Amino acid sequence: MPHFRHEIKHEITYSDMLSIKSRMDLIAGRDKNAKDGTYFIRSLYFDNLYDKALKEKIDGVNMREKFRIRFYNFDTSYIMLEKKSKINGLCEKRQARISEDEAKAIVNGNIEWMKETDRDLLKELYVKMKYQGLRPKTIVDYDREPFVYAPGNVRVTLDYNIRTGLDSTDFLNPKCITLPAGEEHIVLEVKWDEYLPEIIKAAVATPTTHSTSFSKYATCRIYG
Repeated sequence: MPHFRHEIKHEITYSDMLSIKSRMDLIAGRDKNAKDGTYFIRSLYFDNLYDKALKEKIDGVNMREKFRIRFYNFDTSYIMLEKKSKINGLCEKRQARISEDEAKAIVNGNIEWMKETDRDLLKELYVKMKYQGLRPKTIVDYDREPFVYAPGNVRVTLDYNIRTGLDSTDFLNPKCITLPAGEEHIVLEVKWDEYLPEIIKAAVATPTTHSTSFSKYATCRIYG
């Protein structure tokens, strides 16, 4: 069954980030997968010939989806294919583990093997690459500081050093050149299930938080 979560995503200032980190460290734990509290994320986003995912995000379309391949800290032994869907403000993320060779094959357009896999998400990506023209578009890099809070299954993340691979899709290459996505952006994300505890609301509240949502993919595509 799909598991939809609530999500808010806002651009904040550097001073906002310092304040939120200080408060979150008092009430929540750091993600155990984060080395020294931080990890690096590299994603390769997909879109079609008409930039459907990009345009739907910019236009605020109510029902939309995007595919990406993601790995962490340049560790290519753990690569995930992900599909993120948004419906009526709620978000769902589906994942499938893929190997480095499989990731390379997808990037190179070698996709016929995908229709024989037992991983449903790979089959769905195959259909959309085959018949809807979905293709890798650009790399998005950033650093993340994650916090977890058990009540409400809350996850708070702070993302910064956002960089774009422009039109590059050579995302498995650690020497792939990425550039800052315009001016410095810092992004606060808060995800939760049924309820958001008041203590978390207070911890992430800032007087300067922008009221509009922020998309790292859209920002990297605009600057790319």
